[in-house]
Amino acid sequence: MAEYTSNNPNIRMGLQIPLFTYPGGTSATMFDTVASIAQAGEKAGFDSVWVMDHFYQLPGLGQPQEPMFETYTILSALAPVTSKVRLGAMVGGVTYRNPAFVAKSVTCLDVISRGRAIWGIGAGWFELEHNAYGYEFGTFSQRFEKLEEALQIAKSMFVNDSTTFDGKWFKVTDAFNVPRPVQSEGIPVLIGGSGEKKTLRMVAQYGDACNVFGNPTQVRHLMSVLDEHCERLGRNPADICRTRLGTLVVGRTKEEALMRIAKRYGVSSLDDLKGERLERMKAMMIIGDRDTVGEEVSNLMAAGLDGLIFNLPDAHDLESVALAGEILSPLLTEQREHRSG
Repeated sequence: MAEYTSNNPNIRMGLQIPLFTYPGGTSATMFDTVASIAQAGEKAGFDSVWVMDHFYQLPGLGQPQEPMFETYTILSALAPVTSKVRLGAMVGGVTYRNPAFVAKSVTCLDVISRGRAIWGIGAGWFELEHNAYGYEFGTFSQRFEKLEEALQIAKSMFVNDSTTFDGKWFKVTDAFNVPRPVQSEGIPVLIGGSGEKKTLRMVAQYGDACNVFGNPTQVRHLMSVLDEHCERLGRNPADICRTRLGTLVVGRTKEEALMRIAKRYGVSSLDDLKGERLERMKAMMIIGDRDTVGEEVSNLMAAGLDGLIFNLPDAHDLESVALAGEILSPLLTEQREHRSG
């Protein structure tokens, strides 16, 4: 059996920023808005801030031509304007960069942030931007083969003086990574995705954290699968921080929350969002007041999670970030204390 060391990043409450289309926003003001969201999240009690790793905006969130920052540039820019939150990609695409280059980029982020980087990584899936930017998309199996090789290369470069690796897809020879990460045990690795055979096995073998999607029943099943992989590989399941990404719209009343989301999508009420779009939103979102959010958070945490990561459709309204923190922080603290007790 392999020997594993614990490098659990202990994520309790994360804030993802997937949108850069802001009312009245311009290229000259866009970063200021993102920075203010990250700072508001830190003040509100979020312990981590995340951005997507894409070049085009995703279907369901906006149009491809809407603004999208390059991940490690924006994370490195957020490092000096924050002081406590961890910073990472939710999650990176392995197909976009050479893994040794990624290890160097994430290490630079760790140095700039004084030890707050997390490496979030996945197999990649958005074929449109691959084709547009000239990156090879490859088959499903090929992308996961690349992910496994990238994990081995980056994890070695995070802790070793030099790394040599000769794989099917990638090769490095005596690759130095200097300056070294501030985190002496290496930068924590979060692997994103819900695949039971490949993704969760890699989490058990290489990951310090995972991020999945789904309702409480689906999450509970995925956590059971992850436990099985850990048992087979000789890994302590408690060493892996388990999170779930979703969308949150909060208000001091249910009516206020519904008004917020209706305003974000330019309609007078959610009833104006018909058919498939409405069903997708319902599946992805928690919408409501403290009691509604509390019930859903409790159900998700009881499914075996250690923390939750949320994006807020109206995060540019900093009041919504503050309110989300005000509601979530005691809920998640209570859930953790209940589980540990």
